[in-house]
This record gives sequence, C-alpha cells and structure tokens, in this order.
Amino acid sequence: MTKASPFFPFAAAGMLALALLLVAACGGDGRLAPSDHDEDTMAAKRLIAAALEDTTAYQRLAELCDRFGGRSAGSKALEGALHWAADTLRADGAENVRLEPVTVTAWIRGAERLTLLEPGPRNLPLLGLGRSVGTPPGGIEAEVVVVSSFEDLERRGEAVRDKIVLYDFPMKEQSVMFGAYGEAVQYRTKGAERAARLGAVAVLVRSVTTRSLGTPHTGAMKPYVEDLPRIPAAAITIEDAASLHRLADRGQTIRVRLEMEAREVPDQPSANVIGELPGREKPDEIVVIGAHIDSWDVGQGAHDDGAGVIYAIEALRLIRQAGLVPRRTLRVVLFTNEEKGNDGGKTYLADHRAELDRHVAALEADTGGFAPTGFSFSGGDEDAARLEALMSLFAPLGKLEMTRGGAGADIGPIVGKGVPGLGLRVDSTHYFDYHHSAADTLDKVDESEFRRSLAAFTLMSWLLADSF
Repeated sequence: MTKASPFFPFAAAGMLALALLLVAACGGDGRLAPSDHDEDTMAAKRLIAAALEDTTAYQRLAELCDRFGGRSAGSKALEGALHWAADTLRADGAENVRLEPVTVTAWIRGAERLTLLEPGPRNLPLLGLGRSVGTPPGGIEAEVVVVSSFEDLERRGEAVRDKIVLYDFPMKEQSVMFGAYGEAVQYRTKGAERAARLGAVAVLVRSVTTRSLGTPHTGAMKPYVEDLPRIPAAAITIEDAASLHRLADRGQTIRVRLEMEAREVPDQPSANVIGELPGREKPDEIVVIGAHIDSWDVGQGAHDDGAGVIYAIEALRLIRQAGLVPRRTLRVVLFTNEEKGNDGGKTYLADHRAELDRHVAALEADTGGFAPTGFSFSGGDEDAARLEALMSLFAPLGKLEMTRGGAGADIGPIVGKGVPGLGLRVDSTHYFDYHHSAADTLDKVDESEFRRSLAAFTLMSWLLADSF
C-alpha cells in the first residue's frame, strides 16, 4: 500500500474463540469488541440466508440480458442499460444515484465474412477483434501461414510477407483457468502487431477458449503501434484453427478472403452509474463495490459482466432489506467500457482523485456467475491477514479462500493509487467456454451457483463497510 490504511483495524492480539469460531472486527480504539463480533456473526447469517433464498437478483439478470442483450460501448443497448440500472438503484432506495459522464471510443463491428477459397469454397465463422480496422472494399485475398507461437512466427520471417497469419495456440486446461487465459490471450492482444512487423496483411487467431461448438470468441487487441501498418484481425473457432493447421501440415495451400467493415468511432458519450448507501458513523469513508456494465456486442453479456452488475446492485438492496446500515458508505459503481479500454475505471479515478484518501477499499466482480471460491486481494500484508481472519464468516458457502493477486480491471486504477482491492473469485472451469462469445447468455448461468456468489459478494461488501 502507498498510504496508511484504516482497513480492518483488528487488535494485534486479535483472535477470540467463540462458540462458532468466527473472528470479530475491532472497535475504533483497536480493542477486540465482543458486541461487534456478535453483530458481524448475526449480520453474516442474515445476509447469506437472504441471498440464498432470493429470486429478485436472477430475475433482474434475466431482464438485463433479455431487454438489452450485448451492451457494446457507444451502443443504444448500453445507454438503455445505464438508465435501467440507475432506475433500479433508485427504486431500491439507494441515495445519490447519478450517471457520471465518461467519454468512450466506440468500435463498430459491421459486416464480416471469412471464405475459405482453397481448399473450398466454404464460409468459416469469425468475429473481428475489438479495435481492429476493416479490410479494403472487396476484402483481402491471401494465402494463410499457420504458426503455433510467436517464436514460430519469427522463424518464418519473410515467408509471412503479404500473407495472412493464423495463430493456432491452444488454450490449456488448468485448475484455475485465468492462468491459461493469460498465456493464450497474448496472441489476441499482440498478434496483429507482431505479424505486421514482418509484412503480414491480416491476422486470424484461434479463439481463446478450450471448448467450442463452432463458436468464435472475440476480445480486444492492444492499440495499434504508430509506426506499423494497421492490419485487420479476427478470431476463428478452435475447430477451424485446428483443421487449417492440419491442412498446412499436409502441405496444402490455404487461401482465404477476409472481409471486415470494422471501424472505430471516437468520442462517444457514456457514463458510470453510481448509487450509495450512506454510512451511519463514518459516511465520508467510502467502500466501492462494482462491476462493468458494458459487454461485447455478441451474446447477452450474462457472465461477463451482467452477473457482477447484479451482485453490486443487489448487495445494497439485500443489506437494506435486512435492516442493516454499515458504518461506512457503500458506493455501487457500474463502470462503462471495460472491454475496449477501461474508460470507466480510468475516469472514476480522474473524477474522484480528490477524495481518494477516503476510499477504504474496493470490491469488484468480473469472473462470471459461477459458484464462489473466494477472493483475491491486492494490498498490504497486514490487511491481507485481517481479511484472511474474516474468511470463516463465509463457512456456510463452503471453503472460500483469500489469495493474493489482481483485484480487477475496473478498480485497477484506484487500487494502483493505494486503495486496497478485492476481486470475487469463482469456479472458472467453464467461464471461458462462453467468454466474449455469442454463447454468453442467461441460460449458461446456474441460479443456485449465482445465488451463492451473490451471498459471498454481499457479505464481503458488508464487512468492508462495517468491520471496525
């Protein structure tokens, strides 16, 4: 941490063995306060029970998905979702609800097509990558060079000039799939730049997923480098990537026509949605709980990040419904345009920099609506230990663990300035089956798992705001 933290001031002697073996928060003077412990225990039971029995949250996720669908930055769907979320917060009794303006750079997909000409012809499913330029009118016809890695690309050298490069790098199965994602996603983010340096005219990328039913997965590229050609980039299915690789291994010439109308439209108005539950004792101290309300233009953004949006909205409602008022202010922030530039997170930091020293903690949900496994924490060692001590309160939800690591992209800018940050972690086994694809729809969200993560998010929100 870069500043002194008021985060969870437990007494140094700190542990009180009570009948339920739950760890209490401390009083403002740093001494262990049994009455506060009892209150935390009772609050935890009430909030977990309320979330597990709740039906409103899933109904609201269904409404968000079905009414607005994909919520791409700059779209009417996202604009409608922003106002819907603000109206929902107001209806729930949240205070200081407002839309804080954010300027975003919107990207429009347009029509797109990939035709395998040789051998062929046949059409192959694809999704252009966010920030990609389009092709010239009539498209680009070129031979495809299949590579397995950046090292393989470099070995090909001049052989890729005037060709379309296909990166066929399989995402690997792991117990925690976010590690595998970090390894594979570099071909999506950096692939066009690396290929352009060698004279390639376009890039195709194997979708960043381990399972597919003929469904391509999109995602953002890094911004183009000024001194390199801006070449189009798109994702294809893992089935087609593997098939083209086999053809290349047999010595078959592969030729395609790529047609994309993709383009960026700068300086579109959007907003972060904010609503608050003011604290009863320390209303000037702020705990941010949030998610990003935008999604890609395909699918419904149910897991990414509709589930997180509903967790944040519903945490406030469930706490109020339980008759609880935290010591600190809980501030819901629904960030805009995380997918194509994190504009909401960056703008929140810029707009709230003057009050940043009053931000005690931030909690984000952006890993889908699956069963909870715990939280990741970015901050100091003392705060991490205090959080670890609190994890026994989550026992009714299973063995949830506290790990060190990134808290989330949206709260990343303020966490980078010293605000302790947490990210809800869930079972990631199937997250990337749907991630950034047309398959990210409500039917992929299991309601019972969704409720468990809602309970975990709601309880952590309460503890962050009340555990003094």
